[in-house]
Amino acid sequence: MKQTIFKADSRGVADHGWLNSKFSFSFAGYHDPSKVHFGLLRVLNDDTIATGTGFGAHPHDNMEIITIVLKGEVLHKDNTGTNASIKAGEVQIMSAGTGIVHSEHASTNGELQLLQIWIFPKERNIKPRYDQKVFDEASKQGKFQTLVAPEKSEDTLWINQDAWLSIGRFDKDTKTSYKVNRASNGVFAFVIEGGMSVGEENLGKRDAIGISDTDSIDFQINAGSEILLIDVPMM
Repeated sequence: MKQTIFKADSRGVADHGWLNSKFSFSFAGYHDPSKVHFGLLRVLNDDTIATGTGFGAHPHDNMEIITIVLKGEVLHKDNTGTNASIKAGEVQIMSAGTGIVHSEHASTNGELQLLQIWIFPKERNIKPRYDQKVFDEASKQGKFQTLVAPEKSEDTLWINQDAWLSIGRFDKDTKTSYKVNRASNGVFAFVIEGGMSVGEENLGKRDAIGISDTDSIDFQINAGSEILLIDVPMM
């Protein structure tokens, strides 16, 4: 099993006043040649956006973009005609495909915290696509709840890649395991809250570990925790 540690305090930082971003991988003005991607996972940004502010209309193409809202509400608008609100506990996905232009702003109801994830697509130049889904919070307790998957289903959001995203919430001093969905995939495990151990590696809030060359992973939960798993092709 191959492991790479990504400590929270080693991430790139951009503080624009209205926007505070932490970059797990090279992004915008932050570049670290050792942190460009994990397999086909290109971006994991941890953003805090002030009330009523946000990103004006800007383009994307040929990228799968997943937004997980941790706190507050994001207002989304794009050139496909979508005008949506995504609240804490909801997940949004866009296949940028041949090109999409969108804006995203925090609502006027309070500060917005979100994780934005970019994954390279399996098929390029598809028709742009948008979707979002509410997930039952109880379904994440004590297990990894699949949020995003390559198979179309009423229970998950669909992604144009052989990738799976899951979130689980676990009590202190418990153990859990995860079976990798595809033999050649790796898993990027990100601690949203709490703390856990993988083997001898201890990870705290916003730390992460990239794991490959294994078919399953064992986790020791050291504090009440919320953990995001991104199961992606390594190339």
